[in-house]
Amino acid sequence: MPKEIFLGIDLGTTVLKICAVDGKSGAILAHDACRIPVQSLSHSGREQKISDIDRLFRKAVHTLQDRLGAEWRRIAGIGLAAQGGSTIIADRSSGRALTPMILWDDGRTAAYTAQLKQKYPPSYWRKSLLCDAPPAGLGRLIWLNETQPALFCDSNIHIGAGEYLFYQLTGVWRQDAGNAIQIGSYNAAKKKLFSAFLKIAGAPLSFVAPLRQDHETSPLSAGGARRLNLPRDVPVAGPYIDQEAGYLSASGASNRPLQCSLGTAWVGNFILPGEVDGASPTQLAIPSPLGPGRLVIQPLLTGNMTWEWGLRQFVENKDALPLEEADKIFQSSWMPENPLIFLPWLDQANPLARQTAGAGVFYGISSASGRADMLRALAAGLCFELARMFEELKQRRIIDAVALGGGAGKGRFFQTILAGLFAPLPVFQQKEIDFSAARGALYAFNPRIAQTRVKRIRTPDQETAVRLHDYYQHYLRVFSACYPSEKLGRAFHIEKSQSC
Repeated sequence: MPKEIFLGIDLGTTVLKICAVDGKSGAILAHDACRIPVQSLSHSGREQKISDIDRLFRKAVHTLQDRLGAEWRRIAGIGLAAQGGSTIIADRSSGRALTPMILWDDGRTAAYTAQLKQKYPPSYWRKSLLCDAPPAGLGRLIWLNETQPALFCDSNIHIGAGEYLFYQLTGVWRQDAGNAIQIGSYNAAKKKLFSAFLKIAGAPLSFVAPLRQDHETSPLSAGGARRLNLPRDVPVAGPYIDQEAGYLSASGASNRPLQCSLGTAWVGNFILPGEVDGASPTQLAIPSPLGPGRLVIQPLLTGNMTWEWGLRQFVENKDALPLEEADKIFQSSWMPENPLIFLPWLDQANPLARQTAGAGVFYGISSASGRADMLRALAAGLCFELARMFEELKQRRIIDAVALGGGAGKGRFFQTILAGLFAPLPVFQQKEIDFSAARGALYAFNPRIAQTRVKRIRTPDQETAVRLHDYYQHYLRVFSACYPSEKLGRAFHIEKSQSC
C-alpha cells in the first residue's frame, strides 16, 4: 500500500513554514520556509500585503512539489496553523481581502484599547475573557469602524491569517478560539462565541467566522484542489492558533507538559485540568485540544525583541550569527560576576511614569560591569521571568515537564538556565523546532506523527544549581522592590483546586 503523506502549514507572524510528513514514520520528507515582509508604518503600524502571503504560499507549495515529485499526489491530509489576533476584512462570498493584514502587534490602536480599559473595570473583562484587560483586536475593530465604516456590512467578514488561508483551501469560513478571544468575539468562561464586545465596536456576531469544533476537517474546494494540484476530497484540519498547534506538537513529551514558545513573544502553553481554576491578568484561555480542561496560552511581558535588543547593544561582532556569538560569551560563565539583575519589560508601560513605555531595569551595575555581564544578566532575566510566571504550576504539580520551542529555545545558555530553574522537573528541547506548529496541526490525522521528538537537557551541577537558586531569589527581591504593586505582571496562580 502506498505510504500516506501529510502536509503541515504554519502561517506565522513573520515566516511561512510548510512541511511534508511521512504518515508512518513521522519523518519530515521535505520542507520550506519563507520570510513574509512586514510593512512598518507611522504610529507603530505593522501590516502585511495579502499578495505577499499568496505569492509566498504558492512558492512554498511549488518547492515541496518539486522536492517530492510523484510522491506529492500521496498527500492524504493537510493541517493549518497560523498566528492569531490579526485583522483582515474580506468579501464574504469570494474570500477576496479588502484590506492588508493588520498584525496582532500593530500599535496604531493602542489608544482605543486603553480607552476601553479606562471605561470598563477589570471585572468586566474577567467575567467573560478570564483575563483583566480588553483584547487589542477589539480596539482595532473600533478604529476600523471609525476610519473605514463602509467595510462593516453584511457582505463582508472579519478574519485573521488562519481563516483567510483556510477559506482559500476549502471555501469554508472557520476560526479557532485563540483567534476569536483576541478580537473580543469569544466567551472563554462559556466556551462559545460572544456578541457583547463586538457590539461595542459596532459589529454583529455574524461579522466573524464560526468556531472550529474539536479537530474537525473540511475537504479541499475545487479552487483549493487546483491551487495544490490535489484531489478535492483531501481533508484540511484547522485552523489552529500557532500556540495551540505548538502545544499539540509537544504533547508527547510527558503527561502534562509546559510548552514554552520562545519566539517574538515568549509564551507558555499548558493544560489546566477541569477541576482546577487558575488565572493571570494576561492569559488566553481556550478549550483543551486534548479533552477536558482548558489550554492556557500565557504570554510573558517580554520575549525575543528584548533579546535582540541585548544582542545589538552588547555583542561586539555584529556580523556573527547571534546565538553562536552569544554562545562564546557564555562559555566562560553564564552568570555575571556580580549579582547584576535585569528586569526585561522593555516594551511595557513604565510603572513610575505611565505615559511612557519602557519598564526594563538594570540593577546592581558597578564600574566593573561590562558588555558580557550585561548580556548574561539579560539572558538570565528572561529565564527568571519565565520561571516566576509558572512557579506555582511547578509547585502544585499542574505540569510535570517543560518543552522548549521557538528560536531562543535553540540557545544552549537558555536551555541550561531553564533546566536548572525548573529542576527536578525534566526540561526538553523540541527537535525540528522550526516546524513544530506545522507538525502539530496534523493532530487530527495522527497524534503520533504530530508530536515532535524531544531531547532532555542536562541540568547544571550541584554547585552551579545553588548559585542559580541564589541568583533567582535575588531577582525576585529586586522585582518586588521595583514593582511592589504591579498587577499586570502577576504570575499565574491557582485559585481553586479539588486535586492539588
